[in-house]
Amino acid sequence: MKCGIVGLPNVGKSTLFNCLSSAKAQSANFPFCTIEPNIGVITVPDERLNKLEELVQPQQVQPATVEIVDIAGLVKGASKGEGLGNKFLANIRETNAIIHVLRCFENDNIVHVDGSVDPVRDKETIDIELQLKDLEAVEKKLDKYKKLSRTGDKSSLKVVAALEKAVAHLESGQSIRSLSLTEDEQEYLSDLHLLTGKPVLYVCNVDEGSVQSGNKHTEAVKEAVKDEDAELLILAVATEADIADLETYDEKQMFLEDLGLEEPGVNRLIRKAYDLLNLQTYFTAGVKEVRAWTIEKGFTAPQAAGVIHTDFEKGFIRAEVIAYNDFVSHGSENAAKEAGKLSVQGKEYVVADGDVMHFRFNV
Repeated sequence: MKCGIVGLPNVGKSTLFNCLSSAKAQSANFPFCTIEPNIGVITVPDERLNKLEELVQPQQVQPATVEIVDIAGLVKGASKGEGLGNKFLANIRETNAIIHVLRCFENDNIVHVDGSVDPVRDKETIDIELQLKDLEAVEKKLDKYKKLSRTGDKSSLKVVAALEKAVAHLESGQSIRSLSLTEDEQEYLSDLHLLTGKPVLYVCNVDEGSVQSGNKHTEAVKEAVKDEDAELLILAVATEADIADLETYDEKQMFLEDLGLEEPGVNRLIRKAYDLLNLQTYFTAGVKEVRAWTIEKGFTAPQAAGVIHTDFEKGFIRAEVIAYNDFVSHGSENAAKEAGKLSVQGKEYVVADGDVMHFRFNV
């Protein structure tokens, strides 16, 4: 599961990616600095993992991870191939969710491709390019199904109706994520992997003084996205880069305290990205390893077991489950078991976020 970072050139995408990832994307004050997408595997900050490590004292700890892709800056005309547009749009299509970075700071030393700072205009520029590309994909499929419907194929009429609904929505300048669709209609569109159907997190990149309360630009963005099914986060990317460059944990904490922050903003961003991808975590906790495992929300116990190894899913017998809070409040697996807090679950059990699990299987 991947999140793609998108935005116009020079809004702070690559700097943000560098903060998130140990991979250092080239970051320069001109458009198209990033040509190939940079991919980073990011550790998901989770205090629960630290607590389990403290209680179990394992030989090693393995956190959950999420993949972040830094996609080159889009420009007007990208949907028609401008500025290597087709390639960049294809990179976005391969991601599962979008982190859309918007410039919400003034700085005469950093050029803006459109000459002035206006994050709502910037957002619309990118939206239009993504909508035009989606429109092209939907219309292509619509032509095919219209021909089929003329042969008397009744099932294709339903597909045509769903596609026409999507065309009308896109032509009105709206993204697919804001279109109300039935399950069947979603199914008819799913193979297109529409760019504007992906969940999105807007990151307002502000100056250090605007981190706590935002500014006029962030207020304008909030108003512009209020009807979208989207998340919004205010982040001072340049400050986050300064924090990331500090050597020790103590230095970072002192810097954060000076800013009045409890943790780096990128920690919140990673957690939001994880949530955006519809992911959650369960844990395994033993003396050899305490580990966070990533699953999609709604996974059953056998599906969760399959993330460890396919044999676990094939030969699944049962799962022994302790809720995270019960594990912590009793201090160990044995103490939780003695208190009657370990439950034995079968194939239908839907895993809860934070479950501490042990699987029994037979191959």
